[in-house]
Amino acid sequence: MDKYVIEGGARLSGTVRAGGAKNSVLKLMAAAIMAEGDSRIHNVPDIADVRTMMEVLRYIGLSVDFSGGTLDISPAENPRLEAPYNLVQKMRASVEVLGPLVSRYGRARVAMPGGCNIGARQIDMHLKGLGQMGARIAVSHGYVESEANTLYGTRIYLDFASMGATENLMMAAVLAKGTTVIENAAKEPEVSDLAEFLSKMGATISGAGTSIITIKGVDSLKGGVEHTAVGDRIEAGTYLLAGAVARGQVTVTGLDPAFLEIVVEKLREAGCRLDLGPDSMTISVPDGVRGVEISTLPYPGFPTDLQPQTLTLLATAEGTSFVTENIFDNRFMVVDELNRLGADIKTKDHHAIIRGVPSLSGAPVTSTDLRAGAALVLAGLVAGGSTEVYDIQHIDRGYERFEEKLSSLGAKIKRVSVD
Repeated sequence: MDKYVIEGGARLSGTVRAGGAKNSVLKLMAAAIMAEGDSRIHNVPDIADVRTMMEVLRYIGLSVDFSGGTLDISPAENPRLEAPYNLVQKMRASVEVLGPLVSRYGRARVAMPGGCNIGARQIDMHLKGLGQMGARIAVSHGYVESEANTLYGTRIYLDFASMGATENLMMAAVLAKGTTVIENAAKEPEVSDLAEFLSKMGATISGAGTSIITIKGVDSLKGGVEHTAVGDRIEAGTYLLAGAVARGQVTVTGLDPAFLEIVVEKLREAGCRLDLGPDSMTISVPDGVRGVEISTLPYPGFPTDLQPQTLTLLATAEGTSFVTENIFDNRFMVVDELNRLGADIKTKDHHAIIRGVPSLSGAPVTSTDLRAGAALVLAGLVAGGSTEVYDIQHIDRGYERFEEKLSSLGAKIKRVSVD
């Protein structure tokens, strides 16, 4: 077990590159299950979640090689149509192998998913959609078992614009008989990235990135496909917020700024200056930060995965801010830890009131989940004295070389082993 030790007060300056999107790469890896030949994926971050998904694919029987940010995946000769609990409990995205396995092989047994403890994230919509396509579903002893001699195209309406459900059902639909229409589909760039990867394999998909996605089933998906994952908008947003928190000037590259349009708008409203290029964003804080109101919503709304880091910024903003969390019911678990550092944040139900304070002070704090951990590190950048952040294995799930990238910007942060 490691911890981060951060000495606050350093002004951040410089350029950092966002890696490939975690929330895209994991689904691209799942989609490779359906290819008749090899798949190659570029711009892959070396993070714990990618390593876990590699274990899942290898357990199923695929050959996976990872080097220099590139994944090479070869089909399984004798596939084991199961994703076991000891792997799936580490990461919710493991459930994304359900659709590909049922679609290609007609059967799957997948443990109920785990991951960050940020609230209820049931997979009811995944299962309901597969059932509408003709799959037989049973849930027992902590596993989902699904069988289907053939999946059939149908019209599926999602009760909530879930990215995971949209992607899982889209992957299942590409090998189904007939046409599938997913309504109230998630619009995230990662969904469009997956659709592009599947299309390179021979899938017929239209409407990705809109609320209605249409998939015409094909008989098989070819191999020999290369694809470069889109940049990680959450990682990029985290470094932008780090620059704002430290009142520095930080440039983030490797991402289309359009992916963070609402975040850029809110940061400007808070007093930050944002200069945008084709694949870069530069943030600075010429006259301080002021309070704003934010509500998290599915894309293109403000991302819940940047809400904890934004709480850190608002903790030292001038005036009072209001944040409403509409996605996850436990996303405010970071608040108690931020208050330990001197923040003044009060929550009720899914609302938070943040009264800005002049400064934070260093203290030992614990990372409760991936994005909370990043938020606490950002707080440590400006807290007086030393801040120790524990349980940083959560951070390792989604940020590659986090301390190295922050150090390159001037942060005083080091990784230390805990006895």
